[in-house]
Amino acid sequence: MLPLKPGQEGSEVADVQQRLVAVGFSLGDDEVGCLGPCTHAAIREFQRQRGLRVDGVLGRHTWAALVEAGHQLGNRYLYRRTPMLRGDDIAELQTRLGTLGFDCGKVDGIFGDQTAKALTEFQRNTGLNPDGICGPETLGELQRLTRRAERSPRQSVAPDLQSMRRSPRPLTGRKVVLGEPGGLGATIAAIARRLSDHGAAVVQLHHPDDSQLALLANATHADVFIGLRVQPDQEICEISYYAGYRYESSSGKRLAQLVQDALGPLFGPQPAAIQGMSIALLRETRMPAVLCELGPALTVARLGPSLALALHTALQSWVSSDWS
Repeated sequence: MLPLKPGQEGSEVADVQQRLVAVGFSLGDDEVGCLGPCTHAAIREFQRQRGLRVDGVLGRHTWAALVEAGHQLGNRYLYRRTPMLRGDDIAELQTRLGTLGFDCGKVDGIFGDQTAKALTEFQRNTGLNPDGICGPETLGELQRLTRRAERSPRQSVAPDLQSMRRSPRPLTGRKVVLGEPGGLGATIAAIARRLSDHGAAVVQLHHPDDSQLALLANATHADVFIGLRVQPDQEICEISYYAGYRYESSSGKRLAQLVQDALGPLFGPQPAAIQGMSIALLRETRMPAVLCELGPALTVARLGPSLALALHTALQSWVSSDWS
């Protein structure tokens, strides 16, 4: 029955309300089963807190995030499966493993291969059965050791920065994915030519679904992902990077800042906005990623060569940065 909008009624709305209350939101005087103003406000605030697009409409992405928010660590067994498990309990597991020095990659609430590897290594190092399943025994040991670690914190380097340090510095030889949902084929091609001329290995991807675009990008094992999306009728230049679960991609944020500096002057006197978000395209890509939302369409088309130069400049600065 998605999407759910203000004024709708029924058991689906009641289910949403129950889940919102369970994760700490107040519904005010709204009747059960009626998506009134207080429920609508709660949905908007939930979207804002989770790094989603704030439109007050409960679509499939907001619904999925609401379901994930209801999972607490210890309430279910966690393991690698297809489709991959998702939820706040997995984000807590990733955070705890990271505290102990076991690298899960970014904290994204998705139980993928890297999380499975980190969990298995934790089990092996603590004398547990290394089966890659987080059950009661593994969770008990994990909680005991993280409580001890939290009492004596130590400095650690974010996983994405560790990856940057292991990678070669120049743009030459870097694999760059350029992705867009449709309508920007010519612009993407111009950017790809510019980057290829300066030694980058460029992959161009086109798909209307963010999750599928992220899946295709991950299959390339690229060093970085740059997404472009046109807003046909808006004067906009917004740059987003991944942030969620009290975590943010440090290298993604740095790239977003450099892209902001390079693209902002092309779109007028207002500075380009930069924000951390947990939308699928940024959450599900395994490499550092940014999304550039640009408009209006005529301006984007006219600026094709300038966009290519600006993004090349930003990427060159990014790979040359001192991350130590």
